[in-house]
Amino acid sequence: MKHTKKSLIICTLAAGFLAACAPTKSQIQNLLDNNPDIIVSVIQKHPDKIMDALQKAAMASQQKEQEKAQKEEQARMDDEFKNPLQPTLPSDRAYFGPADAPITIVEYTDFQCPFCARAYETLQQVEKAYPGKIRLLYKSFPLTNIHEYALDAAKRFEAVAMQNKAAAYKYYDDVFQHRDDLLKGGTKFLDLAAKKAGVNMTKFKKDLNSKTVSDRIKEDTAEAEKFGFTGTPGFIISGVSVRGAYPFDTFKQIIDKKLAAAK
Repeated sequence: MKHTKKSLIICTLAAGFLAACAPTKSQIQNLLDNNPDIIVSVIQKHPDKIMDALQKAAMASQQKEQEKAQKEEQARMDDEFKNPLQPTLPSDRAYFGPADAPITIVEYTDFQCPFCARAYETLQQVEKAYPGKIRLLYKSFPLTNIHEYALDAAKRFEAVAMQNKAAAYKYYDDVFQHRDDLLKGGTKFLDLAAKKAGVNMTKFKKDLNSKTVSDRIKEDTAEAEKFGFTGTPGFIISGVSVRGAYPFDTFKQIIDKKLAAAK
């Protein structure tokens, strides 16, 4: 008596049902492993249904991952509200904003990073929305492995800050507002930005490669890594971290909660 492959498969499945109500997972797996043409045949006969099912499964999986990430992010923020991160806030560093501002934002950034340029615009919104309530401290986190001028830009910010703290943020604004010019002009553009900020260029060039500047950038980078930042931009808003170029609403949520708690 002859049996086709299809009839053998039916017999196998039937035997599984008779023996234990239904074939076991291992029986089905073994069957399909030894007869992959079954799967191919099903896909060929029902390609639209198969693709639709795969797309729905992928979307569902992606949504679950996003929901999981959002919950983890919220849990991290909640923990940091209770146990704020403590970045160093040296008195000799260049700050933007009033010294008695209730909110201090420490920014770990890279002047050449496109996401940092986006975050720069968000910070402009924050400063306008909370006049007199924000103090910003720029800290260098140059991603030298992917950005050619990141370290050059950071060194020049610190060299300008050594002469004039207010001028440092003129330089900061100029570089972020003309990022395309940085990509085209490199260090020539950066030196011009420092000159436009109003510093003594002879002293600037001397400070540029000083140990003070070099150590400061190393310390900033080490602190960013200590807090778990792996890319730029990164922020610590009065102890609560924001990891990436998040929109204004994210900053607002944290700032409002901090201001409310301080009342």
